[in-house]
Amino acid sequence: MRAVLVANPKGGCGKTTLATNLAAGLVYRDSSVVMWDLDRQKSSLEWLELRPPALPEIASLGRKHDPDDIPGKSDWLVIDSPAGLHGKNLAHAIKPVSHVLVPLQPSLFDMAATRDFLAVLQEEKKVRKHKNCIGIVAMRVDPRTRAAATLQDFLGQFELPVVAHIRDTQLYVNAAFSGKSIFDLPPYISERDIAEWEPLLEWLDE
Repeated sequence: MRAVLVANPKGGCGKTTLATNLAAGLVYRDSSVVMWDLDRQKSSLEWLELRPPALPEIASLGRKHDPDDIPGKSDWLVIDSPAGLHGKNLAHAIKPVSHVLVPLQPSLFDMAATRDFLAVLQEEKKVRKHKNCIGIVAMRVDPRTRAAATLQDFLGQFELPVVAHIRDTQLYVNAAFSGKSIFDLPPYISERDIAEWEPLLEWLDE
């Protein structure tokens, strides 16, 4: 089983939106997926509890999040982390994962709040030995905009790839109210947005 950690110490950057839709995207690629929600608010678990049973199943560790409960034959573990993740908690969260995804909005405040976190990630022993991969997901941004270019310039100092650009749309918000993801919506509504996820899903497969 491979594991991906969705992390950024700043609140409101889109961690849960990224984690829940990533889990759904992997399921629709015929993978079995388990979600582990480390956030006290348990937003990912609430989303799962709302998920209609007719949709492809995404398992969870429940509110006690005991890692011993992870199904042994699962393909992916998606970890939704809390804001303020740092120090020993960060090192512990990184330990079992093969990939780290950092959702980041191209604003001055978000980039400033994330700068030290990205530096710490690169200093982690596992990262230095290339045992896991770090990818940036640009949230609420069109890749053709000046904001996206500013984000790319900022990330140049860390040599980290932007593996996807997720545009600002209410489709994610509206889908979440009923336990759905962008992948669960009719294609005529979501085709453009699903296409934005293809680079990210392909990056995870590499």
